[in-house]
Amino acid sequence: MCPVPDEPVPVERTNEPEAEPGIRFTQALRVWARIGLLGFGGPAGQIALMHRELVEERRWISESRFLHALNYCMLLPGPEAQQLAVYIGWLMHRVSGGVVAGVLFVLPGALVLGVLSWIYVGYGTQPIVMAVFFGLKAAVLALVVEAGVRIGRRALKTPFLVGVAVVAFVMIFALQVGFPWIVLGAAAVGLAVARGFPAWLPANRATSAADDQGFVVDRQLARGDATHVQPSIGRAARTALVCGVIWLIPVALAVWWLGRHHVIAEEGVFFSQAALVTFGGAYAVLAYVAQRAVEDFAWLQPGEMIDGLALAETTPGPLILVLQFVAFVAAYRHPGTLDPLAAALLGAGLTLWVTFVPSFLFIFVGAPFIEALRRHRALHAALSTITAAVVGVVINLALWFSLHFVFADVDPVQVGALTIDVPVLASIDPGAAVLSIAALIAMLRFRLGLGWTLLGSAVLGAAWWWFRHGH
Repeated sequence: MCPVPDEPVPVERTNEPEAEPGIRFTQALRVWARIGLLGFGGPAGQIALMHRELVEERRWISESRFLHALNYCMLLPGPEAQQLAVYIGWLMHRVSGGVVAGVLFVLPGALVLGVLSWIYVGYGTQPIVMAVFFGLKAAVLALVVEAGVRIGRRALKTPFLVGVAVVAFVMIFALQVGFPWIVLGAAAVGLAVARGFPAWLPANRATSAADDQGFVVDRQLARGDATHVQPSIGRAARTALVCGVIWLIPVALAVWWLGRHHVIAEEGVFFSQAALVTFGGAYAVLAYVAQRAVEDFAWLQPGEMIDGLALAETTPGPLILVLQFVAFVAAYRHPGTLDPLAAALLGAGLTLWVTFVPSFLFIFVGAPFIEALRRHRALHAALSTITAAVVGVVINLALWFSLHFVFADVDPVQVGALTIDVPVLASIDPGAAVLSIAALIAMLRFRLGLGWTLLGSAVLGAAWWWFRHGH
């Protein structure tokens, strides 16, 4: 995706297909394909899935290094879960590993959403599709809750960090504070606490060699022969230049070929800008894109943004794939002199490109410097506090999703300076409530696998939806 110029490779490893005995490139390829296919539930569910696959089951990467990479990705604009996949793939197999991990993380969902977008614009809302999606939403809710529990157990190791999570939840749920401000505030508080009250924070376990024992990637990096993780200003500058050119050339070609005001060219320019300013994940992106796409560009109707999010939520891959849906629908309806379907495919493809290529740039340029700072005490304090704040944000996401899935109507209630969403009890959907509880029990109590939970929720949800709507 973004080849790194002059990437140094140790001479003694040029003919070896492995980053470490036991992790062949083809083996990693299969795991990344599995994660891409099963990556439902938005970033929270996808991060939990990666943690289960890479840390708990295969012991390829340690808990401390996984969280260190995750904290860096949380600071970046764009899809943090996909960036985490690129980061870990890069650690394991250099640039080629990062490219494969990042592409496979996105590709299955992009293909599925492309088909669903075509059905949406060509055939309208299909009852059978809506029925299956209804059931999948319950499984998605369970995945988000499970992710919150998993991350919380590992991140909230002191009472101070528990308090940070609670404050972050209140800020985003009741005060509507933007996620970037929560991240910056948490980092500042973490730095201050590290200086004045270090006992409030967990020990920097990244400094302990014991954490590296038993984890393949950590052992490899501890040997000191993985030169790709060593920071280099020159290499970073060359990488940024190459990736920047690769990122923007398709946009320039679209503007030159179709004109600056054609919808596809507008999508290329707009979503390139969005890739740099949309901190906070898919829901932050949705708010920003909805305002511009509906009010400024008039590409979609307000309700269609929600349809797009529902489709993105029930397909594997990052929720930010909702931008692909927006671009597909907009170009299909405003094709100019192009065939509508061809315009839709071009618009969706260009939007995918400008949305995800920056993720490779951010990781390939910044990750070596972040790895060099892994044992830095102040950085550890800031990132630990950010992780605690993210737990509060994930809880907010789970609650938001629960309210809007189980209840048809939710009213905001003002309590002093707080604005709290309160469900209208009479609008409860019994089927959604029961199915959500069943999915939660299956995953949290009985440890039912992700695939079986999705399949069972889809079948039961479709049956309920079909019965209720009389089809």
